[in-house]
Amino acid sequence: MGALCGIRIADFSRVLAGPYATMLLADLGAEVVKVERPGSGDETRSWRPPADACGTSTYFLGVNRNKRSVALDLSTGEGRERARELIAGSDVVVENFRPGTMDRLGLGPRELLAADPGLVYCSVTGFGTGAGAALPGYDLLVQAVGGLMSVTGEPDGEPTKTGVALVDVITGLHACLGILAALRHRERTGLGQVVEVSLLGSLLSALANQASGYVAAGVVPGRLGNAHPSIAPYETFETADRPIALAVGNDRQFAALAGLLGRPELADDERFRTNPDRVAHRAALRGVLQERLRTRTADHWADVLPAAGVPAGPVNALDEAFAYAERLGVEAVVEAGGTRQVAHPVRLSATPARYRLAPPALGEHTDAVFSARRDHDA
Repeated sequence: MGALCGIRIADFSRVLAGPYATMLLADLGAEVVKVERPGSGDETRSWRPPADACGTSTYFLGVNRNKRSVALDLSTGEGRERARELIAGSDVVVENFRPGTMDRLGLGPRELLAADPGLVYCSVTGFGTGAGAALPGYDLLVQAVGGLMSVTGEPDGEPTKTGVALVDVITGLHACLGILAALRHRERTGLGQVVEVSLLGSLLSALANQASGYVAAGVVPGRLGNAHPSIAPYETFETADRPIALAVGNDRQFAALAGLLGRPELADDERFRTNPDRVAHRAALRGVLQERLRTRTADHWADVLPAAGVPAGPVNALDEAFAYAERLGVEAVVEAGGTRQVAHPVRLSATPARYRLAPPALGEHTDAVFSARRDHDA
């Protein structure tokens, strides 16, 4: 039995942030009913390539397991009535429409919480419900205006987005956190509440040290490529065959690195003795290290450096990354209803994640969900 068994979620979200959150909660036992537009469904159903052997978008597959799908046309009175019927038997509502859309449909938080004070209502927006309410919440746009692209990329290159929709993923995690906190509050008081999560707010929080440097010290960072603004060496280097990443976080690790590279004197060099020294003389340090690292392969350094306590590893392609996880005993791939999926990242000893259902076909469970509801009421 999952940790969230007995919790029912009416999921009106689409694309990534909301569906990612509800999938994680479903893996932990929550019953999730995904509400989709008849005929087209979640936009990501048509986002391909890539697709699996059946032609289904892998984007959709990646965030929609353990859910049942119902097709409802919310533009009609019948569709809205069925949505209210679904919500009436649910503990949580998740939606990521433009602010005000659910209110216009009669499915907004004020109306629904008046009918059920114990309901947890989670709204995921791009830019909040104030002056930014009308702005479209696309991940790329938020990465641009939220500052992430300004610190990503080479110093002499253009601002660059991350290789995945990272802001959506972070926002989905924040939505999970808010929903679980609201459910805990309800457990104590019997009362639900509104949970609001925005892409912009989530990104600014996730900028972590970069954001803190600005807020606390007025420092506006720039792009450093793969280097770190506060730690050195903490970046990628060329080897004899492919790049390797070094993540040297303290002076002891640096001394070990210097010794393995055949340059033990570097640890006593006044330019490199401490981390602030190394950051101040980053360019000189990089030149010395790069010269030595180019003499051997990435696999050689990936063997000898970690063995000596120096964090290092090759820059893997995705197939290599999954193989690496398997070698380390980190469960990365599971099956959900015959579909290969990326494993839930949280390991619980008593109530582990379960993979009960494959990602659903559009409207696959409409009749079953509503006939079960009618049987329950009877």
